[in-house]
Amino acid sequence: MPGGDTGGWFVLFLAAIIPVMHLQGSDESLFAVPNLEDGPARPVLQSSQVLPQIGTYTLAKPGGGLCIKATLGVQYMVTLKKRWYYNLDPSEVLSSGYCHKEAAVLSLTRRNDAAGLQFHFKKVKRQTFPVVRVSALISERNTFYVTKLTASVSPRPLCPGCANKTYSGWVEHASLFAASFGGSFRCRSANVLHTSSEMSLLLVSLQVQAFGVPAGRYGEGVECLADFNRRVLPVVFGAVVMGLLLMAVLTFLLVRDRRGYERL
Repeated sequence: MPGGDTGGWFVLFLAAIIPVMHLQGSDESLFAVPNLEDGPARPVLQSSQVLPQIGTYTLAKPGGGLCIKATLGVQYMVTLKKRWYYNLDPSEVLSSGYCHKEAAVLSLTRRNDAAGLQFHFKKVKRQTFPVVRVSALISERNTFYVTKLTASVSPRPLCPGCANKTYSGWVEHASLFAASFGGSFRCRSANVLHTSSEMSLLLVSLQVQAFGVPAGRYGEGVECLADFNRRVLPVVFGAVVMGLLLMAVLTFLLVRDRRGYERL
């Protein structure tokens, strides 16, 4: 009987522990996916500014070929008591989105959704949108542009014990980064976009084309106003300086000759 009691207690012990072991295994499988509570998964804000790496991102059409191609460097600028910086690493970015006939979205997302950037594109026939744009003059063909840009970043807290926080914002524009259909918008100059009171975006070496990228190559580029000014203004300034110098020389010669005649 003692041996039988011992065996009975052992069976009851196994019957009690096996369901617990099974439930623990199920919990581990449910929570094995990394999440933003893991410190290393969060972006780390830097106190000094370094230009971001340039990456190229694409989105395919449902029927094949490219719908969107974008080349740019992205920097998040978070303003608290001072300004902090985070550069989006192209090697950690996944591109996704959708491509319809007259609307498309390119979404750039860092792993675990710790940082993201979404471009909302629209295509219109001719210039049916307000003439408020960053680009220079474009032709009267079908046109695409960005109507909205949204961004978010969930960085690691700046101090031990500080609460986690996600900074987000957006820019809505009548025709941001506009270009003729079949061409691309290009801006080598830095673009600073203020998305909220606490966050801005710095976009560098930007080139983008939407609603079709034949053979995967950019079409004729429309340069932004900043590039146009940087290219043209030095020429204009040089011409003005040369004109002023020429006028000064001619004035000097005329005055000298006049004094010579007066002496005679």
